[in-house]
Amino acid sequence: MGLIHSERPASNIHVLGSRMELIQLWVNTPAKHKMDQPAYYPLSAEEIPSLKVDNGIGSIHIIAGVLGDVKGKIPTATEVNAITIDFKMGASHYFKFPSSHNAFIYLLDGKINIDDYGIVDGFHAAMFKNDGEGFGITALLDTRALIMTGEPLNEMVVVQGPYVMNTDIEILEAMRDYRMGKMGILIE
Repeated sequence: MGLIHSERPASNIHVLGSRMELIQLWVNTPAKHKMDQPAYYPLSAEEIPSLKVDNGIGSIHIIAGVLGDVKGKIPTATEVNAITIDFKMGASHYFKFPSSHNAFIYLLDGKINIDDYGIVDGFHAAMFKNDGEGFGITALLDTRALIMTGEPLNEMVVVQGPYVMNTDIEILEAMRDYRMGKMGILIE
């Protein structure tokens, strides 16, 4: 249905000696769910299901979707996996996902080697082809990264500004809904 939102840090963040690190990703919703009521799912770091790998020098945090037998706590309308990793130098793991999924890894810092591909440095991403059932990585430095995979929707997409719908008419309707206040108001 659309929702007005803000991810700004507190105005006194620097006075508090704090910092904010944010990655904002938008996952397209299937046409049949585009007008579902928006929902917010707060999740603290302590609540995220995690796995220790490679004798404990690697941590995998499953935010949404499933990895092995571990299910993330954020529900999704389609098959989407959102995972973060914290690997110490030398940690390695093979990530297995359905071969039909699109997938990418984005490094927040560090450096990894991806099996049969090569090296990826911090602040860079690697996108994978739909030609396998997973990928193996080894941390060449202490590394934090985001891994996402998902089943392609294979639906028409129309984008205008912040609006993502399936037809031009739906875009116009979304703009009308915004002007009418149906997406809420933002009080900061």
